[in-house]
Amino acid sequence: MRIGLVIGLHDGGPDGDPAPRWHDIQEQVVAAEEVGFDLVILEDAMSFGGGGYWEAMTIAGAICAATTTITVSHSVVNAPLRRPAIVARAAHTLDEISGGRYVLGIGAGNSPDDYEQFAIPADPRYSRFAEAVTVIHGLLRNSVFDYDGAYETAHTPRFAPRGPRPSGPPLVIAAGGPKMLRLCARLADGWNWWGSPFRAPEELPAIIDELERACAEEGRDPASIDRSVDVYTYDPLGITGENRSDWVFTGTTDEIAASILRFAEIGIDEVRVDVAARLGGRVDAVAAMAPVVDAVHRG
Repeated sequence: MRIGLVIGLHDGGPDGDPAPRWHDIQEQVVAAEEVGFDLVILEDAMSFGGGGYWEAMTIAGAICAATTTITVSHSVVNAPLRRPAIVARAAHTLDEISGGRYVLGIGAGNSPDDYEQFAIPADPRYSRFAEAVTVIHGLLRNSVFDYDGAYETAHTPRFAPRGPRPSGPPLVIAAGGPKMLRLCARLADGWNWWGSPFRAPEELPAIIDELERACAEEGRDPASIDRSVDVYTYDPLGITGENRSDWVFTGTTDEIAASILRFAEIGIDEVRVDVAARLGGRVDAVAAMAPVVDAVHRG
């Protein structure tokens, strides 16, 4: 099983913690690479619940340039925030900067604060997303692509330059409902969802069953879709003490590793964990995951 690390880009609002500085983000990413994490992922929003975010695709470029081996991805690019052609162009660019280490994760978006504040059209949510991801997929895979939809259009006689992979970086779609899962089965290289370390192993099998039904309907081998889940939050330092909730798992190395490996039992290929983003961005929390990462890799 692969294991990834969530890198936080947000602040806590006017009365909360400040957003991490680039130096802090870089320290976390370098530590993750040294520890042996397979990838780092970035959340994407402009504002949510009173807090703000650094721009996630810009930060991804800096991370790609600051690392040499670790995969860089988003969980997930918030589709309504950018035109699909820009997302595809950015994905090719990030793949170039990273030398083929970028994975594009994308979702329909869940940041209503963003849309209202900046007059971003987001409804009808599924229909707009389906057209946007069709264009993105087409421009990732083809230098020539034509599409006319109700919301999106693309007519490109030459979509270039392209990154080191001729068909572009892998495309991962976050999906929980039947329509989104069908779209994932049709277009994506990977599927992603999220949950808590306590409830997700029981909640995910029903969604995975639906994904496999969607694959059958699309004539797709379910094994050809990589499966990942974002898990919030692991606390390897015991920072949260007795204040932990069912979203925070504190324990020994063996207990944390066993919790993560439970996901392999339900067919998950990759678990991306938050160990610092919601614990003040502490690099020592990332470093403390070294034995857990080793245990997960050993299975």
